[in-house]
Amino acid sequence: MAAQARKVNWFAIWVSVGLVVALALVAVLVVTLNNAANEPGEAPQASNIEAETGAILIGDGENRLDTYIDFMCPVCNQFEQAYGESIQGLVDDGTATLGIHPISILDRASQGSEYSTRSANAMYCVAVADADAALPFMQTMFANQPAEGTTGLTDEQIIEVAGSVGVTGIDTCVTEGTYADFVAEMTEETPVQPGQAGIATPTIAVNGEAIANSDLPEPAALASLFE
Repeated sequence: MAAQARKVNWFAIWVSVGLVVALALVAVLVVTLNNAANEPGEAPQASNIEAETGAILIGDGENRLDTYIDFMCPVCNQFEQAYGESIQGLVDDGTATLGIHPISILDRASQGSEYSTRSANAMYCVAVADADAALPFMQTMFANQPAEGTTGLTDEQIIEVAGSVGVTGIDTCVTEGTYADFVAEMTEETPVQPGQAGIATPTIAVNGEAIANSDLPEPAALASLFE
């Protein structure tokens, strides 16, 4: 009996070792998946795109005006129609650099087509392909804005809009959502307007500080923001 007691139960040992190895592999897999989930999406690389903020830069004025827009947002379109010409004037005369942030907070309003993300992704595709076409693309997208609650423009229609402002060869970038993850990450970085409980569009920031939309002056007096 004593001899039997001294026999090593190798089966039990190997089962225990196997269990430890399995648990270790599961832990490694969990860490790997978590790291993958937290890795930033592919960032658009271009001299006119500010990598850390996602801003598509227009002009080189000493002041900075940032706009955070969602292509499904009707108020963003109203803002563009009311203030777009004045903003362009500030860029043209060197008063300000415009930083456009295409974000996606209204995917829920496009019947599952994720129009906000798709259109924001497309603007990055355009900006990478041709810096000068970024602003005309945004303006044309708003001119053809679909009604909130619809599926929005198809990828093919968005590609046609890009073509109308002289940008071609971005089909794969648009259809595969190359910068979709980047859009989602930059959306989370959108500043919250004073008095708001969360992210809203349009959001306007002046020299790095978000302002309440109610504090916007009349379009003709927009330069007063920098006084």
